Amino acid sequence: MRNDRRDSMIKTLMGSIREYKKPSILTPILVSIEVIVECIIPFYIAKLIDHIQNGTDMSLILKYGFMLILLAFVSLFFGAMAGKTCATASCGFAKNLRHDLFYKVQSFSFTNIDKFSTSSLVTRLTTDISNVQMAYMMIIRIAVRSPMMFIFAMIMAFKMCPQLSTVYVALVPFLAFALFLIIKKAMPLFQSVFKKYDNLNNSIQENVKGMRVVKSFVREDYEKNKFGKASEEVCADFTKAERLVALNSPAMQIAMYTAMIIVSYVGAKLIINSGGSTMGVGALSSMFTYGMQILSSLMMLSMIFVMITISNASIQRICEVLNEESTIENPENPKTSVPNGSIDFNGVSFKYHAGAEKNALTDIDLHIKSGETIGIIGGTGSSKSSLIQLISRLYDATEGEVLVGGRNVKDYDIETLRNAVSVVLQKNVLFSGTIKENLRWGDMNATDEELVRVCKLAQADEFINTLPDGYDTHIEQGGTNVSGGQKQRLCIARALLKKPKIIIFDDSTSAVDTKTDALIRKALATEIPDTTKIIIAQRISSVQEADRIVVMEDGRINAVGTHEELLNSNDIYKEVYYSQNKAGEE
Repeated sequence: MRNDRRDSMIKTLMGSIREYKKPSILTPILVSIEVIVECIIPFYIAKLIDHIQNGTDMSLILKYGFMLILLAFVSLFFGAMAGKTCATASCGFAKNLRHDLFYKVQSFSFTNIDKFSTSSLVTRLTTDISNVQMAYMMIIRIAVRSPMMFIFAMIMAFKMCPQLSTVYVALVPFLAFALFLIIKKAMPLFQSVFKKYDNLNNSIQENVKGMRVVKSFVREDYEKNKFGKASEEVCADFTKAERLVALNSPAMQIAMYTAMIIVSYVGAKLIINSGGSTMGVGALSSMFTYGMQILSSLMMLSMIFVMITISNASIQRICEVLNEESTIENPENPKTSVPNGSIDFNGVSFKYHAGAEKNALTDIDLHIKSGETIGIIGGTGSSKSSLIQLISRLYDATEGEVLVGGRNVKDYDIETLRNAVSVVLQKNVLFSGTIKENLRWGDMNATDEELVRVCKLAQADEFINTLPDGYDTHIEQGGTNVSGGQKQRLCIARALLKKPKIIIFDDSTSAVDTKTDALIRKALATEIPDTTKIIIAQRISSVQEADRIVVMEDGRINAVGTHEELLNSNDIYKEVYYSQNKAGEE
């Protein structure tokens, strides 16, 4: 089961290599050549030392010297080329992985997005991908170099002196066992630390986003303590894990120095006792070099295991997102046009999670004609917003069906449907860029004249013209340099630019004064009479001129009627109306 899961994750990640397969394959080949040459060099150095010891002419020394220089340059060349291809492959892989992860998130439905926190997705796109990139770099280069260096160095060591080579063989089980214990202890700590990374990122994100609230309530010290606690938790887990991983180095040092001492002692005795016939000084010097290569390869191998251990948790988290299937998909033969703006809710019930005990919406039957203006009111938690999110298929109904233009929303191409339905939320988002650039989210090809027209409809043109740069005024990230009411009017204009069949205002005029609110409603009724308009509002004044008003309570439709009908027959509507008018009179 674990093997199947691991194979699935590897297959998922390999899909992001794509155009970087060539450098990924080329790197191990170049590394292999580099290792072979590196292992040959000590052999010829030993030969040269033995020739010098026995006495030789300068021509032979020059011959060996030239050969060693050539081998060194060959090794350097292939090593440099391997480094270049490795960097290209790993950075390209990380780029593709980041691209795939981001695009996958873009395809998610709200149900999928609810499954992952924002901070968690940020961690996966940054820290986790960096870990995987580092691991991939080590796999295609170091993971090839280390075992090959170990094998070739061991072969050459046995060729030089089989008796001394057994020392290195005997140390391998000791190091393997030490490495196994270290990884076994460190693995759970590295897995848990990334969850705490999410908490840290969440703390940062909330603080930066809500900086004005933090300062207005003088909560800087609280936020500092909150951040400090999250940071300390990350530090504590990393310290424990790194402390365990650090034991790897002493283990390697013990093995290396032990091997050097034994090789020095036994090698010296062999040279003295045999008079150089069994083993020469050159062979002993090469054994030191091969010993260093063998043990350093084991050291590098242990580093690979540590990095893979660290990245394993990151790989799992990345694959969770990549393997997540959107709950909302296009049908096989989607409809690519919306005939009109009629909306029908037929026995609709909805819950946000399959395991939720209570429905957010229950038994909704509502039929809206194309071009009709519908007002929706209700208390907090009455699921007004949940209702309208089903129209553009941000969520799918749990029971029943939602029709737009006489067709089930599930039969439409998602892009087509959402282009036909514009939603203006209470918490509107503007992006960094000019006012023009923000408006053109509604239509990338819109002319300046069209921008001015929709801004006049949204009562935004007047305040835009008072700005120093007019429509070229730069909007800061999140729209912090414009007021809440101005932001709402810009977002209404942006939605109108889509020329939708249906436009939904989700309490989107709450930040503007009643006069401006009335002007917006009048302009919409006059200029886009054929567009279906749904207005969710807290103020009765915002919906009282609607063709019909829907009163919602606890996820159900309590009543439907005109302003006069509801004022005469519905207790909830009457209570809201008189409380607001009384407050206005006072």
